[in-house]
Amino acid sequence: MTTPLGLGLPQLHWYDIGKDVPDVARAAEEIGYESLWVFERALFPEPATQGLYGMEGVPWPDHYRGVAEPLVTLTLAAAATERARLGTSVLVAPLHVPFQLAKSLATLDAASGGRVVAGLGTGWSVDEYAAASVRPFAERGQVLDELIEVCRAVWGPDPVSYDGRLTKIASAVVGPKPARPIPVLLAAMGKKAQRRLVDQADGWMPVGMGAEALAAQWRELRELAGERGRTAPIRTVLRTNLTYTAKPFEGPGRRPFQGSVDQMVEGLAAHAEVGLDEILVDLQTGTRDAQELKDVAAELYEKARAAGI
Repeated sequence: MTTPLGLGLPQLHWYDIGKDVPDVARAAEEIGYESLWVFERALFPEPATQGLYGMEGVPWPDHYRGVAEPLVTLTLAAAATERARLGTSVLVAPLHVPFQLAKSLATLDAASGGRVVAGLGTGWSVDEYAAASVRPFAERGQVLDELIEVCRAVWGPDPVSYDGRLTKIASAVVGPKPARPIPVLLAAMGKKAQRRLVDQADGWMPVGMGAEALAAQWRELRELAGERGRTAPIRTVLRTNLTYTAKPFEGPGRRPFQGSVDQMVEGLAAHAEVGLDEILVDLQTGTRDAQELKDVAAELYEKARAAGI
């Protein structure tokens, strides 16, 4: 049985968002990709207060300059496609007002015929929090907790009511409703985040950084679910950030998803053996334009299927 494959949409500054997003979305659906994905990077601080992922001295990559807003990007893709699921991997949830985000996701799901997958995370950039967050960086976990609760309330039956720290809904009709229950997936790296996932979310969105590490994380999460009495299945979507090179990468230091299409398929095959539900491939950082992105995506899909992925 093959693993469903999803494709990251072009959001980076060298793409023509209005033209390339619908073009790539249509092509991906025709190729056979079953889902389309966006990520969030609100700004590019210059100079940065902290390094990449909070690591001191590690610069932010240039491709983070000018990343297109994720829900606008998904809306462009929704209008150009018919079947592909529309996912966020991930939205930095505390940068959004909970009620407004819940309503935006519900509207997109209703308009697309029930195709939205809400992948959420807490983020890591203090610069983004200073510019856009509804609460300070230190309270990001609490904001995510409330945002999930608000989404469940807003997406549920009317009248909607909710009484939280950030959100107060006395009693109201809130529409449109999603076409079906929108699955909420969390990135969930640490222990506290894993408990939130097990207790509140529908699924998990890890990042591929090595098959052995991924397998260990997945075992740990399943064990935690058992300890906390969860019986519902955990839906899993693996994000893989691929760096395409026309020629095979030679020499030491190659990452699992770096190199030629054949080399990237090798990495995908190793991670697919872990047994997750779906794999998202994001090729946009290594391709020069939409045409190359479509060409590489088509070759990758064909070779991945030939490899049994």
